[in-house]
Amino acid sequence: MKPEIHPKYNQIEITCLACSTKFSVGSTRTGEMKTEVCSNCHPFFTGKQILLDTAGQVERFQKRLGRSR
Repeated sequence: MKPEIHPKYNQIEITCLACSTKFSVGSTRTGEMKTEVCSNCHPFFTGKQILLDTAGQVERFQKRLGRSR
């Protein structure tokens, strides 16, 4: 590898905005990074489905498909 052409590899702290979990990872970025959903609170990893309903969109979708809650 050529010297002086690769970015510096740093440890940064990532904060989940949904569950406030903090963890550190290696990255070429510097400073702190924020994410909306992490593996501790994402429905795929937890097995719990959380529906964020904004203005009745879920109900309209269910009604269109002929399903009831």
